[in-house]
Amino acid sequence: MQGLLPILFASVAGMGHAFEPDHLLAVGNLISRRDTLAEALRDGVYWGLGHTTTLVVVGAVILLGRVTFLTSGYFEAAVGLMLVVMGISRLLEQRRPPAKVRPGAAPSRAAYAVGLLHGLAGSGALVLLVMSEIRSPWLSVLYFAVFGAGSILGMFIVAGLCSVPFTQRMKISRTLKFGTVTLSSLLCIGYGGWMIYGNVRW
Repeated sequence: MQGLLPILFASVAGMGHAFEPDHLLAVGNLISRRDTLAEALRDGVYWGLGHTTTLVVVGAVILLGRVTFLTSGYFEAAVGLMLVVMGISRLLEQRRPPAKVRPGAAPSRAAYAVGLLHGLAGSGALVLLVMSEIRSPWLSVLYFAVFGAGSILGMFIVAGLCSVPFTQRMKISRTLKFGTVTLSSLLCIGYGGWMIYGNVRW
């Protein structure tokens, strides 16, 4: 029963995990390209699925294979680089006329890929934490799955909240929307740069 207690709180921890700054910035940048709430929520779910996929697969490899190759800060730096690239890309994209894209296709794949990378960056520390609390490898894998389910739900909520300033239904002015997207992109670049600086040995 004692080993099951962490699993009971895994979904709550996963939901809280979705609200970390780098996750908020990445998903906010993704859904700033969306025009409807449904599309934004779908991107949030895809991000959560990508994050969960990496946690379960990589977590199982580390636990069952007894390897610890994901504790390097360079994975966090890679997330920072991704945020910088996303921010710059969004700033440049904002200056081009909007292209007609089939709804739900490429952006959802992008959200899944971003989730995968975020899961890779956080897997090492999470695995070490779980290993100190749960002795059974299979219970640990179950923890990751439940934790991931919580992160999917959390990111679903995050996507819904972050999409409000970017939806056309809000009928906000073009200037205000431009400023919101610009601020979001600059935050991505700034926070991503800070992550790179803090995790790379110069």
